[in-house]
Parts: sequence; C-alpha cells; structure tokens
Amino acid sequence: MAGLAVRLRELGAEVRVCAPADEEFAKLLAGVGVPLLPVGPSARALTKAAPPPSSLPQRAAEVIAAQLDAVTAAAEGCDVLVSTGMISAAAGARSVAEKLGIPSVSVTFQQLTLPSPRRRPLAYPGRPLPPEVTDTRVLWDLDARSINTLFGEALNTNRASIGLPPVADVRDYVIGDRPWLATDPTLDPWQETPDLDVVQTGAWTLPDERPLPTEVTAFLDAGTPPVYVGFGSMPMGASPDAARVAIEAVRAQGRRALVSQGWADLGLIDDLADCLPVGEVNHQALFGRVAAVVHHGGAGTTTTAAGAGAPQVVVPQIADQPYWAGRVAELGIGAAHDGPAPTFESLSAALEAALAPETGARARAVAGTIRTDGATVAAKLLLDAVGRERHPMSG
Repeated sequence: MAGLAVRLRELGAEVRVCAPADEEFAKLLAGVGVPLLPVGPSARALTKAAPPPSSLPQRAAEVIAAQLDAVTAAAEGCDVLVSTGMISAAAGARSVAEKLGIPSVSVTFQQLTLPSPRRRPLAYPGRPLPPEVTDTRVLWDLDARSINTLFGEALNTNRASIGLPPVADVRDYVIGDRPWLATDPTLDPWQETPDLDVVQTGAWTLPDERPLPTEVTAFLDAGTPPVYVGFGSMPMGASPDAARVAIEAVRAQGRRALVSQGWADLGLIDDLADCLPVGEVNHQALFGRVAAVVHHGGAGTTTTAAGAGAPQVVVPQIADQPYWAGRVAELGIGAAHDGPAPTFESLSAALEAALAPETGARARAVAGTIRTDGATVAAKLLLDAVGRERHPMSG
C-alpha cells in the first residue's frame, strides 16, 4: 500500500492510509511522507493472540465499527477508496465508501480469496472446509455461507447504524464487481474465470533506496554469500526453537547466516562470527547478495526474493503462505518446507535443494521476468477511474 501511495503522489494525488498503528507501519509511511491514520487494534498483537474461532463474530463487529469511525473521518473529501485486508475490515471500508458516495476498489495480494472452480478456497480457523468434498463449486458455496455466518450480522448491524441497507453476500460485497489482484503474473498467474472480471496489476512494491547498515555490508564482504533467515510477522509459535534449528541447518551446509529478529524474536544461539543479527533492512538490496532466503512465505517477501534472483526456502505458517511455498517449488526457484515447524533434518534437506546450482540458475532466470511497475500501473488505473467518474462523457 505504501508503494501505491508513493506512485499516486508522484502523479499529483493526495493520499491517506488507514492502517493499524504498529510501529513498523508508522515508520514505513513516515519514511515516504504519507500520513498514517490509525485504525483498529495492533496487527502484531492480533497475530500473536490467535483468538479462538468462537470469538470471531464479536471481533468482526469490533473491527467493522472501528473501520466505520476511522475510515469515515479519513475518507471525507476523497475521490476514491482502496480497500484490502481481513474480510471484516474490507467490508467496513467499502461500506464507508458507499455511505460517502465515492467509488471503491477491492484489492487482494493473493488470488486465493477470489472464487475459482480451479482450486479450493482457503480454510481458516472458524471456517473449516470438509476434506472429503472435492467439488470446488460446492466448496466455494460453503465458503460464502460460512463467511455470512461469521460476519453477516456484524456487518449489517454496523451498516444499519449509518443508514445503509443489509448485504446479502458478504464475500461478494467485499470482492466487488471488478477486483484487483496486486501480484506478479509470473509468480501468481491469474487464469480467466467466468463471472469474475479481475484486473491483475502486478505486485505493488516500494522502491527502497536505503543503504545496507555498515555492519551488514562488512559481514557480506567478509566471506561467501550467507543465508538470510527471517519469518517476518509470524510468531513461529509451532517452532519455539526456530533460531537454533535454522542456524544449525545453515551451518551444516557450510554457510554463514544473517538472522532477522522479526515478530518471532529470533536471536543468535552463540557468539561465533559466522552469524549476524539484522533488524529492519533493505531486502531489495540484501537479497541480491545472499545465497538463499529462508522465510515464511508472505507475498511481499516471496516477490522480493524472486525479483532479486535469490533461491528460497519457504516455511509456511498460515493462510496464503502454503500457496506461495508451492509456487516457489513449482517454478524451481526454491524449496517448499513441509509444514510450519522445521526440524534440523527437514530444513537441512530444503536448504540443500535451494542451494543447488540448478536452483540458483533458475532463480536468476525467473528474476528477469518479475515486473517492477505494478504500483505505477495501479496508480494510473485508479486516477483514470477517478477522471471518468468526474467526467463520465469523456470516454
């Protein structure tokens, strides 16, 4: 979203971003001069809390109410609203646009939430899918019903409070008539689906011009390319010994390691000189200098590593991460770890595959196909849509 905001500003637009007020988000947006208008609880706290499925309807009602308050204030005077995120948050944001009478665009950063007869829907806590059912159309219908059960009452109660009519199908309302897919066509090729007009813009990346910290550059220069290990916003609750497992597996391959703390609070296991802790750094610059990237499989990290030509080991935790792990393996640019809790043996095997010469060659070849203009494409489409809204007879 920060990448889109920067491109919109370059084209002369004013931009406001509503997001949780986590320190990471505030710093990111402040760094590009975009106002952050806080909404809802901390994303980090929500990720670590993992509330039971039974509390989802109540949590959804709270999220939607917070969206109505914060996003309404932020969107006053705006020409268009871009919504993304959890279903409850996106439904609240789109309701604000409807109330204010401005157009809105729904965007997703992976295609798994867009109904398609070619694949199963994602299963979430509170939204299980019967494994014995193989008909994807039936599964997508079950998915819509479960979303309505979990979020329908919360959404419609909040909509009634601002004078809006009820929504019959929450998922269809959130997706909208023409959803945007902000992913790279090589990594995430969209196959045309009947009754769904999807606009794939390419991934929205924020160019990062920050130099690498001096200590990181010195470490890189002091030996062969190391392996980067970091799990981003994932707490790694299923693998409390993730740092030790990762470092020992990297050492077993004869490699040094860069260890990112992240929300899993990874740290070094000893004071040997072959490992260096890193904080928030320029991944675009760093990943081009490492032997491999071990990560959780978030859309952003996967895309950045692919664009840098770095072989990947994806240790997926939740949601769309198994999908990205599968795409990395299918493209031959890395290895998909089986499950969320790596052991020394399982991670060593995945690393061996990722560090193979043929994997590196394939990763470098695919890097040349990864687009970098997705945010620019999206910004121009957005402003074109605003122009047509203002001047409907202009074509």
